[in-house]
Amino acid sequence: MKGLRRMAMLLSAVCLLGAAQAEAIDWPVPKFKEVSVHDPSVIRAEDGTYYIFGSHMAAAKSADLIQWKMISTDAGRGCTLVENVQEQMQEALAYAQTTTFWAPDVQRLNDGRYYLYYCTCRGDSPLSMLGVAVSDSPEGPYENLGVFLKSGYPGYDAARLPNVVDPCVFFDKAGKLWMVYGSYSGGIYILEMNPDTGFPLEGQGYGKKLLGKNHARIEGPYILYSPDTDYYYLFLSFGGLEANDGYNIRVCRSRNPDGPYEDALGQDMINCGGRPGTFFNDPDYEGYGVKLLGGYCFESMEGDTNQFRLAYRSPGHNSAYYDEETGRYYLVFHTRFAGSGESFKVRVHQMYMNADGWPVVMPQRYAGEQRQTPAAGQQTGLYKVILHGRDINKTEHASQLITLQADGTVTGDLTGEWSCEADGTFRCRLADTEYTGVMALALDSKESVWVPCFTALDQSGAALWGTHAAHEN
Repeated sequence: MKGLRRMAMLLSAVCLLGAAQAEAIDWPVPKFKEVSVHDPSVIRAEDGTYYIFGSHMAAAKSADLIQWKMISTDAGRGCTLVENVQEQMQEALAYAQTTTFWAPDVQRLNDGRYYLYYCTCRGDSPLSMLGVAVSDSPEGPYENLGVFLKSGYPGYDAARLPNVVDPCVFFDKAGKLWMVYGSYSGGIYILEMNPDTGFPLEGQGYGKKLLGKNHARIEGPYILYSPDTDYYYLFLSFGGLEANDGYNIRVCRSRNPDGPYEDALGQDMINCGGRPGTFFNDPDYEGYGVKLLGGYCFESMEGDTNQFRLAYRSPGHNSAYYDEETGRYYLVFHTRFAGSGESFKVRVHQMYMNADGWPVVMPQRYAGEQRQTPAAGQQTGLYKVILHGRDINKTEHASQLITLQADGTVTGDLTGEWSCEADGTFRCRLADTEYTGVMALALDSKESVWVPCFTALDQSGAALWGTHAAHEN
């Protein structure tokens, strides 16, 4: 019966094909050049070049967020960011009993120079140290200025206090400088920083706690301000980072850089964490935060020219960028893939703000597109859809098939109603769940075809993605 239903859906979609073909999208298809940078933190330099900095002193650059080039590969001889890195950062490396670095961040401060916030961690404990180095160029060489936070020392309460890694340094709308940081252990904290020196303002200790406790698997904080909504968005990665551990990207928001932060359900994120005495107990906190994406796969189907199954596993530890000139938002993250072990690649997806003031992520990777609402004749037809849910999913959520009918109904594996306004605002109701988001054109890079896509969130903070079946275009 399922096969007959799928055949009926295909026949129904064919009836809608003529109009879509008449308005075929004829945009150039770029060539992607990929890099492997874990925990990529993005910054745009004065000359317009994008840089990403990641764990192990890996770094890459790009002129367009599409073609990347590695500029530093590791914390040994492959490090070009810091000369004699093992000697310059010896204090932090020795304290954490390691020879490598975890997720860094780079920010340009008041003196016009670039400040590299680096961190070291033993890994099997929160024995960590966080410091800063400075350079006249984003590519370095950076000169170490020293360390300013440490964790894991004797008497340190790891269930209550932060692991001092994963820094994100940002300016708020008033020009104040902040650093949000933390991973697992006692949660995510924020400090006010001195924009002239790059160090924390005195007397704050670890700073203000935003969320997390009792070794909750929450890390990679990154805060982005949106002038469109006047919210600060705190992005987080829930779950474990390995391919089968369920890494997924979530977000919450606040009117103030230092909180309090809430999710779509209005839950105060300060309550997000593990119960006393627990360790990595995901069910305690997976009900918090707006889940933007986790592991997923747009399954191949009859008619696709490329039948290769590309399943994303554990996408996470993102950064984000807002382009003041174009008004575009970008999400930058690393992801692993099913069947590829622990290898990983960087991905960039464009984001939009939905009518409820939440970021929604495009289903397809960024390929240079501007925001353009598909013509009415392009919007209808067969779509592959992903229901991301709000779980910490250790295996990818697979796509289902629906058809957006010209009469505003949804048929197929899911049923309901849909609409798209002239500005691209997309709404749909599937069963009793309502979603609000955006419909826009994007590149199906697996099929090398530009297609209509939609991205939306329900009221609980669960994402819905849809990408038009490429063989219909």
